[in-house]
Amino acid sequence: MTRPTPETLAHTARRARAAAEPASDVDPATTRAAASPATPAVRPTAPAQVSGAGSLVRSLEALGVDVVFGIPGGAILPAYDPLYDSTVRHILVRHEQGAGHAATGYAQATGKVGVCIATSGPGATNLVTPIADAYMDSVAMVAITGQVARPSIGTDAFQEADIQGITLPITKHNFLVQSAEEIPQVLAEAFHLASTGRPGPVLVDIPKDVLQASTTFAWPPTLDLPGYRPTLHPHGKQIREAARLMAAARRPVLYVGGGVLKAGATDGLRQLAELTGIPVVTTLMALGAFPDSHAQHLGMPGMHGTVAAVYGLQKADLIVALGARFDDRVTGKLDSFAPDASVVHADIDPAEIGKNRHADVPIVGDAKHVIDELIAAVTVERSTGRGADLGDWWTQLNDLRDRYPLGYDEPADGTLSPQYVIKRLGEIVGPDAIFVAGVGQHQMWASQFISYEKPYTWLNSGGLGTMGYAVPAAMGAKVGKPDTVVWAVDGDGCFQMTNQELATCALEGIPVKIAVINNGNLGMVRQWQTLFYNERYSNTELGTHKHRIPDFVKLAEALGCVGLRCENADDVDKTIAAAMEINDAPVVIDFVVGKDAMVWPMVAAGTSNDEIMFARGVRPAFDEDDI
Repeated sequence: MTRPTPETLAHTARRARAAAEPASDVDPATTRAAASPATPAVRPTAPAQVSGAGSLVRSLEALGVDVVFGIPGGAILPAYDPLYDSTVRHILVRHEQGAGHAATGYAQATGKVGVCIATSGPGATNLVTPIADAYMDSVAMVAITGQVARPSIGTDAFQEADIQGITLPITKHNFLVQSAEEIPQVLAEAFHLASTGRPGPVLVDIPKDVLQASTTFAWPPTLDLPGYRPTLHPHGKQIREAARLMAAARRPVLYVGGGVLKAGATDGLRQLAELTGIPVVTTLMALGAFPDSHAQHLGMPGMHGTVAAVYGLQKADLIVALGARFDDRVTGKLDSFAPDASVVHADIDPAEIGKNRHADVPIVGDAKHVIDELIAAVTVERSTGRGADLGDWWTQLNDLRDRYPLGYDEPADGTLSPQYVIKRLGEIVGPDAIFVAGVGQHQMWASQFISYEKPYTWLNSGGLGTMGYAVPAAMGAKVGKPDTVVWAVDGDGCFQMTNQELATCALEGIPVKIAVINNGNLGMVRQWQTLFYNERYSNTELGTHKHRIPDFVKLAEALGCVGLRCENADDVDKTIAAAMEINDAPVVIDFVVGKDAMVWPMVAAGTSNDEIMFARGVRPAFDEDDI
């Protein structure tokens, strides 16, 4: 028998919350996800005879859903007939993966539950990647799939796939609906589970004969979730102990993760930081939770984080982790991470606490409540005169910020610098826009060279690292925030995976803007081949430079978009300005950049954060008794 690993046990514990935590310390108003109805609308409706499909659509309406992303097919087709007359907008995507990522982008931008729909078999399996992506990044999503009729389940019927079994490890919970009468309750429970506690994707699989059956629709249903009770309010004793450690620490750091954004706790975070004077680092999933320009912000920690942020965590004597999970990209080699630090770890998910790093003070609770109560407890500590002088700590950190700022070298061959393009994009577009990134070098440059001053203005695939995320996620974000400028920063590799959704954007009137950072290669893979594989470039050249295949301008035009190209620094500003003037169609800019640019700083995978490199062959110089 295979022995379960600690990771397996932690994953099992995480999933078990949906079925085995007690239900109702739930206060959806305290979480940003509650912007979407997590519980049934209180206004009852008179019972009405409908089909199962009609019950599904009326349930979505009652839950306040305004848009769904999907593609019809045989098993789900009955649902599309009542959807034709519904107030719910359906956006017809070109691939189910696009539907899933669009639902994620919509959810991340708005705080509402994102909804995607697919048919059985390949339709459902095409949702697996975006479901896994939403699971890793704790995004509130409900995926509705058609299934073959109940008598055919298990017979290898046409377009049959056990999507419930397939997605069991990557959903917060999932349902196989057994009767039409269950549909309102299951939908209400799915939305409640997706948007409360630690958000996550929930799958609802509905057999075709259930959709076709006659039933009585009535609202609201009664939720039956025995054992599901996310802990929102932290234990007072733990809060007081955390405040005591914060008052005594001489090298503390606030390590802020995406949970702070999920909880809508950004105002409280700033208040806590300014009250204590403690340095702040924000993870890739938390950019915008604390203003990049704030004097206390050290930047992003981790593999491509700033030297000051990486050093700050590594040399800290206290780490206060808020809605973060100590993932490998932040910690580097785990047994060498922050060796002298005590850890206060606050998270709404008890399975995360102690999973990777021992917590000296574990705090289970919603980040907003935790931060608010920490503010009160720290205020008490300070009123009694307790509080360490952080002057020496700030002197060290400011020295590192001054000596090792984020920067880049202009390409020696005179090609366009990708960092310059992204920096100017952020400066011209401004802090009110939403930026959505794919995965790779362009993602890291977008995290480094665009200043995020406001929450919910940066969307990316952090945990799963999904190439192809950016275009459909930007589409979903723009649908959710139609009055906000939405830019996708994508690589030429990522862009070729899901660019067909630009046809959706063109036909549905969704004017997203796409900056393709075209370096002709799978850039991050090429960087690793340069550094670790003796410049043996095996299968990373894409042909988008040498052969201009595809021609991104022509491709954009073929998909109903405006296509622009920029190949030199002198044209960057006016090309971005031209794109900003177009608001009645999607815009794609092909920024043809040099192939040799790299992402720095860098901590090589599997190595200690002590070994951070500021640039190729340049290791930061620390004092002898520092790292």
